[in-house]
Amino acid sequence: MWEGRARTARRDIAALATSGLGVVDLHAAAIEVVEQVVGSELTCWAGIDPGTLVISSMTSGRDRIPAEYEPRLAETEYAGTVPNSFAELARRSDAVARLSDLPYRDVVGHRRLNEVWRPLGLEHEVRATFTVDGDCWGAAGFVRSGSDYSDREVEFLGSVAAVIGAATRVAVRTDAHGYGAGVGPAIVVTGPGGEPRAITAAARTWQDELNEIAPGRFAVLLRAVVTGTRAAGTFQARVQTASGGWVVLQGSRLIGDSDEEVVVTIEPASGHHLVGMLLAAYGLTTREREICLEVISGHTTAEIADRLSISPHTIQDHLKAAFAKVGVRSRGELVATLRPEDLTVRPGSSLP
Repeated sequence: MWEGRARTARRDIAALATSGLGVVDLHAAAIEVVEQVVGSELTCWAGIDPGTLVISSMTSGRDRIPAEYEPRLAETEYAGTVPNSFAELARRSDAVARLSDLPYRDVVGHRRLNEVWRPLGLEHEVRATFTVDGDCWGAAGFVRSGSDYSDREVEFLGSVAAVIGAATRVAVRTDAHGYGAGVGPAIVVTGPGGEPRAITAAARTWQDELNEIAPGRFAVLLRAVVTGTRAAGTFQARVQTASGGWVVLQGSRLIGDSDEEVVVTIEPASGHHLVGMLLAAYGLTTREREICLEVISGHTTAEIADRLSISPHTIQDHLKAAFAKVGVRSRGELVATLRPEDLTVRPGSSLP
């Protein structure tokens, strides 16, 4: 029974990943799926920045924690001394942690339990992190009174954690591009052969745009991205459109009952996406590329010298060589050439 419920939940959450929801809305919908199996009186899900492990968004279940307890909860999260914080769990190999499994001394003195949950009449907590391909994209806490969380419930949360992580990763890309005004994200879910199983309206527009160059080009690109994603977990391809612009196809494995499904998002390329390719196109050496990237990031010569452990004189020599290859005379011109402001293109549009 539990295995069947876990399969159903993974399938439902995987479907949410293709619906174009942002992180908050995705987590709100996933809470409803998970709470059909793991009951709680309070639940809060967090989006996590995988680079810093800092909470980037919060989504509550039906009931919210009273406002006066939120500062205390936040303090226990970032104090660095309270067991089972989201950041601590993100660094561990196990995705789920039950408060009662801690050593007795840690449970008795647990600040979150004593300062937040017990004053609210709650006794039991279980937490899960949503990690995929080594990056933590979210986490959730569940608390209730009455009976503790069972081994079956802990096992269920562990079985759905990865698919929630994969879905959250896709939702982050939706949020990052601020889709609005009726323009949704371009998402394709592919099957074993790279064939589309589900495709959004925006993705169909990109399909038409890419197929203008050659019939069937979109299908070929999908197959290439899917192949690369299965080999590496994630995969990115930059391709040109019929109008001369660039788009990025990003593949991610969609963890479910099989690893055959890959979700591919399509988005306009920005200067950030293209800078590496431009550096290579101008024939810059590895060291010249490193220094140019530092310049583009706004670092001074002294900062670059410190970061790369080379002398300012050597940096200037490499920059002179890079200027000559790119055909510019200053750092400002270099940045303008390698990171032009208007490198994006929307489906059906043309570059100025």
